[in-house]
Amino acid sequence: MRIHHLNCGTMRPIGGRLVSGTGSLLTYARNVCHCLLIETDDGLVLVDTGLGMGDVRDPGRLNTVFRRLVRPVLSAEETAVHQVVRLGYEPGDVRHIVLTHLDFDHAGGLGDFPNAKVHLYATELEAARRPLTILERSRYHTSHWAHGPDWVTHAAGGDDWFGFSAVRDLPGLPPSILLVPLAGHTRGHAGVAVDTGHSDHGTARWLLHAGDAYFNHAQMASTPSCPPATDLFQTLMQDDRATRLDNLHRLNELARTGAVDIFCAHDKTELDRARSAVFPEPSSSPAGGASPAPSDRGDLTPAPATE
Repeated sequence: MRIHHLNCGTMRPIGGRLVSGTGSLLTYARNVCHCLLIETDDGLVLVDTGLGMGDVRDPGRLNTVFRRLVRPVLSAEETAVHQVVRLGYEPGDVRHIVLTHLDFDHAGGLGDFPNAKVHLYATELEAARRPLTILERSRYHTSHWAHGPDWVTHAAGGDDWFGFSAVRDLPGLPPSILLVPLAGHTRGHAGVAVDTGHSDHGTARWLLHAGDAYFNHAQMASTPSCPPATDLFQTLMQDDRATRLDNLHRLNELARTGAVDIFCAHDKTELDRARSAVFPEPSSSPAGGASPAPSDRGDLTPAPATE
């Protein structure tokens, strides 16, 4: 399998190092929507969609507070569907979408792939359809799945995977893609593990997209820390504090073993690191054509690891 690390939504919250850990207090931080596009023998698999074309055309689909505080760029070029086409594929080649959860910055592009099967935990879809709390009622936007996705829901439990009960053998997907329970941020939050089958460029064989189980790379360090504004945000957005913190601790322990390359959805440093590992030559073109210039947007070439 070939795995592409995409940024499907740049966000520019004010706060500098209070948000990202670097920069001055008065600068804008840069967050991303880190998605995976996986080429398999039976079509493309997308892990999360980031923001979609519907959000670009109609920003009102997004939460007003989110737009004012997080300041999404809303670029058509950053949408997953644009990047899929740029790689030489058609939107219909995306046969499966595997979601970490249904927050709009992770599922905003579902409508751009109306024929894809959408995999997620049944508890997450239940939370979106029948929200029980004020937080659940505010975080899920039904406009993102008004087209009626082909939902494929999964129950918790499964085989042991590094101490987690991972769901294997997702229908239609290769056995190298697993759904890993990481509840806490939302009721049915998941991680998505991918067995790359090799360990090139100093990376581990396994990748784990941890979604919003954490928000900053420093949380996976041997001495974990988190910028204060980001720490406050993840606390405000949590569904279950005890479960979230337990899974965060387990992820940190797993990260320190070096057996799995773990990354979250919104940390730019982790996105740059993953792109450098997959595409060691910044001047090469993933699509086989002319090399696009590195930019601050959704390019498939590695961006400089700077803030």
